[in-house]
Amino acid sequence: MDATGVACATSPHFLNRRRRVILLNIIKHKQEADIVDHFEIAVVGAGLAGSLAALAFTDSGRSVALIAPAPGRPDGRTTALMDRSLDLVRELGLWDAIAPLTAPLSAMRIIDGSNRLLRAPTVTFHAAEVGLEAFGHNIPNAPFLALLEKEAEKRPSLNRMVASLAQIAFDAKQAILTLEDGRSVTADLVVGADGRKSAVRGAAGIDVRTWSYPQSAVVLNFSHQVPHQNISTEFHTPDGPFTQVPLPGRRSSLVWVQKPEDAASVLALSPDALSLAIEHRMQSMLGKVTVEGEAQSFPLSGMAASVFGKDRAILIGEAAHAFPPIGAQGLNLSLRDIMAALSLLSDLPAIPDDFGARYDRRRRADIVTRTIGVDLLNRSLLSDFLPVQMLRAAGLQALASVTPLRNFMMREGLNPGSALQSLRTTLREKIGRQRA
Repeated sequence: MDATGVACATSPHFLNRRRRVILLNIIKHKQEADIVDHFEIAVVGAGLAGSLAALAFTDSGRSVALIAPAPGRPDGRTTALMDRSLDLVRELGLWDAIAPLTAPLSAMRIIDGSNRLLRAPTVTFHAAEVGLEAFGHNIPNAPFLALLEKEAEKRPSLNRMVASLAQIAFDAKQAILTLEDGRSVTADLVVGADGRKSAVRGAAGIDVRTWSYPQSAVVLNFSHQVPHQNISTEFHTPDGPFTQVPLPGRRSSLVWVQKPEDAASVLALSPDALSLAIEHRMQSMLGKVTVEGEAQSFPLSGMAASVFGKDRAILIGEAAHAFPPIGAQGLNLSLRDIMAALSLLSDLPAIPDDFGARYDRRRRADIVTRTIGVDLLNRSLLSDFLPVQMLRAAGLQALASVTPLRNFMMREGLNPGSALQSLRTTLREKIGRQRA
């Protein structure tokens, strides 16, 4: 001690007291680290499907953890959300913020862009034919994801855990999730929204079937001279679809499916040459084209899980199903996954250990039929077999010529099962009147 009686920093008494304080702090932090937070639902994956699912489950009154690392490379793609999917976006209070960035899809046009002997007629689907102003809206992925991140921060009962998943263990009562930063959480239900290589799917012991296509998709945005009039045009070519989708103003997004070697050649073009190639492929329908930013390319493949839920795990989005970008089916199918889970949860105060099986039964028909339908349509474009070309041309001719059939297909595409249910109701009413 010094003359005042105060312990010096170098005295044994001071050093011992300092060691005790450090030791107590270490013990305190270890105890805090050993405390495991429990959530009703843990969503793994913070892409569009995972983020929307986390928000929807939170707004339904559940405690939710959203687990995923920080976002990586910006996603230059866009997503066309159909009318029913937009209902969910509106219910979550997101529409006013995202609407200025979107463009309505008032009509969808299919053009046979091949030089084959049997060419299908052009078919145009108008939203007004089924009583809608638009089938849906086209939304850029990057600002949509940024909005979802901000919305997650606003919800007190949604815990955004920025970390990768290291391990999952399931038992009859709960799932235990260990993160790579050392934290652990438990949950009554785990929602796998972690993509094609889903760790949740693997931990749940769910098998997966995969297949590939001899195709790659080039995606980009471009401006054009002629207004698109809110019409999306899909050219069916021998290598796959070439799909233009409206953006606000005189701008559009493009998904150009080609052979991998052709996609590589397209990416190697100068901006002017690429713009000219797109204009020629579109038959100059939108006038002069100017490519914006950098084009990206993705190989095309398909995937389907053997089951879409098991015990205390369910799969949504590309953890459950994946197929080529045809007919704006991908994310819309994922949002129907979310809506089905919400519907099942609404009747359950506690989440049972067989929730995965219940979810699988609810989603199986929709996912399987969509996956098969998109796969067959894509393969029909690639096939040089004359009977296949005849069937495809006849089908599109029927859609172009028969208004009731076209309306039926539009309603079924927007809300699966609704057109069939309406048809059954109409037939029952007619039979009832005849008997009366």
